[in-house]
Amino acid sequence: MAQPSLQDLAAQRYVSLITFRRNGDGVATPIWIAADNGRLYAFTDGTSAKMKRLRVTDRIRLAACDARGAVRGEYVEGHARRVDDPAVVKRAMGALAKKYGWQLAVLDLFSRLFGRIGRRAIIEITL
Repeated sequence: MAQPSLQDLAAQRYVSLITFRRNGDGVATPIWIAADNGRLYAFTDGTSAKMKRLRVTDRIRLAACDARGAVRGEYVEGHARRVDDPAVVKRAMGALAKKYGWQLAVLDLFSRLFGRIGRRAIIEITL
């Protein structure tokens, strides 16, 4: 089986993101992603463990998966970083909103209600 391309991964509903601890152990998390301008974007709580692991190393692995994280394809290596540029954040959230529609709107509503929207971080992924 061939490694998935950026377009293959962008077409998936969920992708397993593996970030790496200091000791080299990988930790997988199912995430939503969307493509824009030749890159993939995801979002998470900026205080999450995956963001802490990304500060240690930008090395990641991605593979198609289901909502529970069961991998359904080959992994591909990549790099990820936190994006703080407001223009890129706006484009990334627009791409995610276009792909996930009402589901992202509901998630945003609850994030606002519980005060977590301000901690949101955008992750930019390159393969």
